[in-house]
Amino acid sequence: MIEALDTRNPGDTTELTDAATLTPPTVAAAAPDLSGLDLAAVEAAVRQAAADEIMPRFRQLAAEDIVQKNGPHDLVTIADRSAEEHLTAALTALLPGSRVVGEEAVHADPTVLDALHGDSLVWIVDPVDGTRQFVHGDPGFATLVALAHRGEVLASWTYAPALDQMAVARRGAGARLNGERLTAGHPAPGADLEVATSHPDFTTDDQKRVLAALQTPGIAPRPCGSAGLEYLHIALGRLDATAFSWENSWDHAAGLLLVHEAGGASGTVAGAPFRIQGGNALPFTAARDAETARRILGLLADAN
Repeated sequence: MIEALDTRNPGDTTELTDAATLTPPTVAAAAPDLSGLDLAAVEAAVRQAAADEIMPRFRQLAAEDIVQKNGPHDLVTIADRSAEEHLTAALTALLPGSRVVGEEAVHADPTVLDALHGDSLVWIVDPVDGTRQFVHGDPGFATLVALAHRGEVLASWTYAPALDQMAVARRGAGARLNGERLTAGHPAPGADLEVATSHPDFTTDDQKRVLAALQTPGIAPRPCGSAGLEYLHIALGRLDATAFSWENSWDHAAGLLLVHEAGGASGTVAGAPFRIQGGNALPFTAARDAETARRILGLLADAN
């Protein structure tokens, strides 16, 4: 069992929750029957969307194909929009009655997020995670898809098409990269912990102050790239932890399940599991093991 991570005072005896669920214990939903869902068909749909809508535009974007959303660092391209439309049609066809919470759909209509609180199965989609990398011709971007029900992530797909990497996780069934089982393992004893943190271009002054707590002996923080690929790096044992100060479900749902199914841990500075529906105490971490996560959260909680 992966426990929620406790950053409180030793005298606080509040019961911890099980972070493996990625949802508070008050949500007691019966798992839906997914026996009729062809998981291989989902993977094929993700690959097809990337092949049709993303890769033909990689390093081929014209100026008019790129638009700013909320500032010069928050970009969207024709590939983001086209891939999300492609995936929305393909995924709902595979699972009739399901809904889609996609990054671009939410940007156009924030009420789309309400689906995360309903009874329907929900596909959570980030068509191009790492759009800035994509725009600059850097292969470090991914398409992220997660399937959730009442806040519980059931399966996820993390696909880096330019790197030919497909990571798949199924709740309770482990995580695999290109068919090979993933195991996050543990940091090397005595080695500095490599931690990917929220990029300075996307953080407030107060968030920068809290994250600066990781600039301490034994910790080697660096700005993150694609959040989805940072989670994959943890599951591969190539990165020790993350420290993120934003909670968009499309950035985190797929990766959190991937890390947990590879044996890792996650939690927020409040000592609670991360909720994909939002309302989290931030920042939060995902890490190769619970000890590492506790160490990162302890530093962040002290500065919060």
